[in-house]
Formats: sequence, structure tokens, C-alpha cells
Amino acid sequence: MLFDRLISRWTLGWLLAALGVPLLLLAALLVGRTLTGGPTPTGAAAGPVVTGPAGPVATDPAPTPAESVPAAAPAPDDLPVVDYEPAPRGFPTDPGSGDTRPLTEGLAPTRQIAAYDAPGGRPLAFLAPTIRDVKLTMPVVDHRVGWTAVLLPSANRRIAWLPAGGWTTVALRDQIVVERRPHRLTWYRDARPVKSWEVSLGRPGQFTPLGRTFILGRTPPPQAVYGGVDIFALGAIPDDPGAVPAGLRGAHIGLHSWYNDDTLGQNVTNGCIRLTRSGQRQLLGEVPAGTGVVVVDELPAPPATA
Repeated sequence: MLFDRLISRWTLGWLLAALGVPLLLLAALLVGRTLTGGPTPTGAAAGPVVTGPAGPVATDPAPTPAESVPAAAPAPDDLPVVDYEPAPRGFPTDPGSGDTRPLTEGLAPTRQIAAYDAPGGRPLAFLAPTIRDVKLTMPVVDHRVGWTAVLLPSANRRIAWLPAGGWTTVALRDQIVVERRPHRLTWYRDARPVKSWEVSLGRPGQFTPLGRTFILGRTPPPQAVYGGVDIFALGAIPDDPGAVPAGLRGAHIGLHSWYNDDTLGQNVTNGCIRLTRSGQRQLLGEVPAGTGVVVVDELPAPPATA
């Protein structure tokens, strides 16, 4: 069974919760199942997300006669493969980490491909078509001639540059924006807010990480405390892995529900984002893997659905 090691951590986390230590999901036990979307919702309110640098273009621009494509250095066979564990070091910081403009294009590897620290730079790791048998789709954040940048999974606020070949793209219509100060999550489709929910977020020392990430996969709830609703695992990990309970070390930040709504609007989690069971069910039915998630302190203006 996939994620056997992490399943034991969930069991310990449940025991800690039973002893009175608030347990929140940091890990999502990614399972080999197909992620599905749903029909387009109705009644979406008008209004774009916050302005920011231009989002990624739909296609990789062709070089002009004056331009040349930076060559991709051969990747050594012994490079690590990005998995559920923290990604290798050396990848560049996401320059648009706080940008709330929707990311509208996703990239899915069709074979193992090398990930570089810059166009024509150093290969640092491989990206595979799946992580623990779950198909990998990463939001595209930038383009250069012959190169494409994506949000790196299993890392916070880092990107990887990929040369052409070995991947396909897919349109991304959805976005999730989380505001830490008002404890609000808003779901957008086609840059228009659909619905907002009050959420619980990370406690001091274990704050929900700021910046752009994405939905990595989903898993059934390991214990009844999650309200019987599937969990989204995000590409993000704790900013301070040593601050979380020992039974949750090596886990990812999660988006999930809880068995009650008593602590909504508070900073009580180990970094995860907790919303209502009905809200989680709606997102699970509508929002696919690869969808961008951005955590900010607060938007300049509340969304129309707030």
C-alpha cells in the first residue's frame, strides 16, 4: 500500500490528538487514483483576482533570428528524483511567490525529465510523470525561449526550469487564494470568485507557509477527525519541519476538513488549511490536481464572495 510510512505517522498523530495535542494534517497520503474535476459552477461573482505581473503565456515563444535557445546540459544519471520528501536544494526562488494572478497553464511530464536551476543552467534533479503513482501536474509560472518554469513540488517558493520535450500542457481554470489575517479561503474560476469560506490556519511557529503552491493530490481521510472527507495534499511543506510534532515529520501541508467547526477563524493547526466539510466536498468535486494555491497575508480588497 502506498505511503505505508506516513500512515504510521497519521496513527501517531491521532494518538496525540487523543491526548489533547491539536493535530492537523501536514501530509496527504497520495494514493494511485485518478483526480477528477466537475461541472462548471454557476453564479460566479464578477471581479478579477489581485493585479500582478503577467501570467504565463499559453505556448513557448519561438526564437527570433536574433535569439538562441540556451542549451540544456546533459543530466547525470545519478541525479535525485523529486518525490514526496523535501526537494533537493539549489533551485531558484519563485520571483512571483506573492503574485495572486491566476496560473492558467499546467505542465505534466510524460517521461522522466531533468529540472534545471536556470535556462541553460545546472540540472539538479529529475521530475517523473508521477509521485507515488499519482500523476504530477505543476503550474507554469514563466517562459523563456526554449525553456519553461514550473512550481517545484515538495518545496516552498521554489521553481524549476525545464527544456522543451518530455511533457504536455493542460489548461488550468481554477485557483485557491488563502488570506492569513482574515482567515479566508476563496475559490476562483476563470479569475472570478466563486465562493469564500472561513478557515483555520497554522499556529505561531507553525504558520501556514506564504507563497504560491499547488494541489499535488488527494487521499481518503486516515482517521475520523477529518470528518470523513478526502484530503488535498499541497506541493508545500512546513517552513520549519522541526517545529511540527514528531509523528508528522516529513509531511506536506494539507487542505482538509475537521470533525467540527469550532476553531474556524483561529490559528490552531500545524500549518494546514482547515475548512468546513461541505466546502471541502465542493472543492474536491470541482478542483483538479495542478490547480494553483497562493497564501498571502491579506488581499488589498475582499473578494466579492467574502
